Amino acid sequence: MRDASEALIVIDVQNDFCPGGALAVAGGDEIVAGINALMGGFSIRVLTQDWHPADHASFAANHPGAAPFSVTEMPYGQQVLWPVHCVQGTPGAAFHAKLATDPADLVIRKGFRAAIDSYSAFFENDHATPTGLEGYLRTRGATKLTLVGLATDFCVAYSAIDAAKLGFDVTVRTGLCRAIDLDGSLAKAEAGMRAAGVRLER
Repeated sequence: MRDASEALIVIDVQNDFCPGGALAVAGGDEIVAGINALMGGFSIRVLTQDWHPADHASFAANHPGAAPFSVTEMPYGQQVLWPVHCVQGTPGAAFHAKLATDPADLVIRKGFRAAIDSYSAFFENDHATPTGLEGYLRTRGATKLTLVGLATDFCVAYSAIDAAKLGFDVTVRTGLCRAIDLDGSLAKAEAGMRAAGVRLER
């Protein structure tokens, strides 16, 4: 067992991000067994869950004429318009069936505000509205975080960078993540994480 100050954060291992899902990440299901094996070593385990209303502003379908993966301007900055995914209460929003969810101490749902997307487990995309995860980790005494999950270049990277900015010691296990890699987004995300002081380990 690792030190009690270490927490495992499992990002968005949900059906819509796995093969066959609405926003599938190649090989997204390949990381599940490794994540399950890792969980037993941590006393603090948190799962995050993308949890959008059907009218979410980040869905291309809610912008007439807009194509999926195009970019638009929102009040909080640039926003990729995604295919409809992880709609609240749908099978696509459920955790992957083989993911061990019972060991989790907490499930943080994000992206439930219709007007703003939320990649990070810590803040909405305005970088100001908190999810509450920081407070939970502080009260549990966590100082070191290990992040795994989907997708490396969006929700994992945003979460890792925010965690580092908040003063946590952050490691991303890249072998237990998979990326969308949209127009070079993986390389950009990895550079951003390193610049923020995040360790990238296999």
